[in-house]
Amino acid sequence: MDNVLTGIELIKHYQKDLSNSPGVYRMIDLNHKTLYVGKARNLKKRVSSYTKYSGHSLRIQQMIFATSSMLFLTTKNETEALLLEQNLIKQLKPKYNVQLRDDKSFPYIFISSEHDFPRLEKHRGQKKRSGNYYGPFASAGAVNRTLNTLQKVFLLRSCTDKEVEAGNRPCLNFHLKRCAGPCCGKISKSDYSKLVASADEFLRGRSEEVQKKLSEDMILASKEMNYELAASYRDRIKAISKIQSIQGINPQKVKEADIFALNFQSGQACVQVYFIRYNQNWGNRDYYPKVSSDMTKKEILEAFLGQFYLNRLPAKLILISNTIDNQNLLEKLFSEKLGKIVKIINPQKGEKKELVIDALRNAKEGLERKMAENSTQKNLLLKMADLLNLKNSPERIEVYDNSHIQGAYAVGAMVVSGPDGLMKSEYRKFNIKISELGNRDDTSMMQHVFSRRFKKKNTQDLKIPDVIILDGGKGQLSVIQNYLNDIGYGNIPIVAIAKGEKRNSGLEKFYHKKNIELEIPNNDPLRYFLQRLRDEVHRYVIGAHRQKRSKSLMSTRLDEITGLGGIRRKNLLMRFGSTKEVSKASINELQKVQGISRNLAEQIYNFFNTND
Repeated sequence: MDNVLTGIELIKHYQKDLSNSPGVYRMIDLNHKTLYVGKARNLKKRVSSYTKYSGHSLRIQQMIFATSSMLFLTTKNETEALLLEQNLIKQLKPKYNVQLRDDKSFPYIFISSEHDFPRLEKHRGQKKRSGNYYGPFASAGAVNRTLNTLQKVFLLRSCTDKEVEAGNRPCLNFHLKRCAGPCCGKISKSDYSKLVASADEFLRGRSEEVQKKLSEDMILASKEMNYELAASYRDRIKAISKIQSIQGINPQKVKEADIFALNFQSGQACVQVYFIRYNQNWGNRDYYPKVSSDMTKKEILEAFLGQFYLNRLPAKLILISNTIDNQNLLEKLFSEKLGKIVKIINPQKGEKKELVIDALRNAKEGLERKMAENSTQKNLLLKMADLLNLKNSPERIEVYDNSHIQGAYAVGAMVVSGPDGLMKSEYRKFNIKISELGNRDDTSMMQHVFSRRFKKKNTQDLKIPDVIILDGGKGQLSVIQNYLNDIGYGNIPIVAIAKGEKRNSGLEKFYHKKNIELEIPNNDPLRYFLQRLRDEVHRYVIGAHRQKRSKSLMSTRLDEITGLGGIRRKNLLMRFGSTKEVSKASINELQKVQGISRNLAEQIYNFFNTND
């Protein structure tokens, strides 16, 4: 094929050899970047629609013009093509597709069935452990509020299995009347199981029955003049009422549903998502997918649903604010994923319609807030461009910091900001290897971080920042400027934020190239903007440092034994209480621990008892 062909001529060249099979096509530019991923019931027919400019929006015309090659994958059916399309969009992030930018998993409440006194906890990720999972909840805040209520009402423990097994003293929650006290023998297994059953009833939407039972117990305790117990029941009833008021709308007829409401204006979109489970509203969350102004609501919502459920299980009922074109296809895909029939409905009346209207109201309010924030952000970026004499407003600002304790547990971090605010999916941590550094000072560590960030082998796909911000003074600025000069990125503007007198926040000094101090008035919004970015990277790096330090402190000599995984290490420590006690155990004693075979028991015994 002639490599000179691009745009319509190139697409015609491909189209004549295509089959009528279902499949997925990719449009690629001269730099080998994927412009667009699409699925088709009939590849030949679908691709032929791109062989002329007429009938397409300006965005699609630009995409056709920029196409220099195409790739095709045929599939067994259109459902398989849809699934492949969504996977490729997530992986390749094409310029001209709708993109769900936040793909974080949702938290659940988990009550284990592995223990005589099940623990109440928050859970994310795969559901591998035995027990009951309740969710999803739309946010960590929603699940934390519910957990807080459950502890007050049902007194289920949150302490570790090890503390319960020790059974030597009550935990703080017991004294705060938020735990029934299994860790100190204050409650029997049978009585605790009743509390677990009541919590299960509440989480399955039978809160009225739970409240009725607590009211009866309160009245009985009051008649028996056990006023302290009666007051305890009263407080637990209040806690249930409080969580119900926070939940807002709790539908009577809709037991389970996921609700999606789209507000789209001025080329920006907000999708509000509600989770209804057991007739309870388990929170809402707003999303701001990447869209273009010429897209339709149908196109945006359909693409959003496909990407949203790529790694999640759908509800049996999905309520949407507007119709979509491939509803039957999505229903088929989601039904196969769930193993049950899934229905997608754009309700026109009744309680379902009211739920969608409420979600749509929140979507409108959310988009208005986001557009106001974006306007402020754009103004701040323009001020930064003016301050640093940039030709254009910066699209990518990278902020760096590191954290350590006298060189120990050293870690560096990068946070990223752009026109839409903080880009959390672009954040990055760097484990600093002190052994590779000549000095243990902040400047050497920062240079190590930059050597990792700008590795030469990554230059083809390297995202080059428009501005770099350092949480450090003149010394770091000079070293990093020289390093970037040496590797060919010396034209990137750098701002170093030096701590104020007596480390006083608000008196910071800002330095640019050649250690020139930037004059930014104390009441200037740009100063606050730079401070917020500095505070964000500081928060992120401190969290990474604490995580690294905690992991190091939690490690034991058991980590050095080959073939001894995390679960088996935990089982050993639960059985013997400490690594020291494990080292004293015989082979027969070790073998009694769940998951420890005879061979592994001998290996553990020899590790501790064989002289080097």
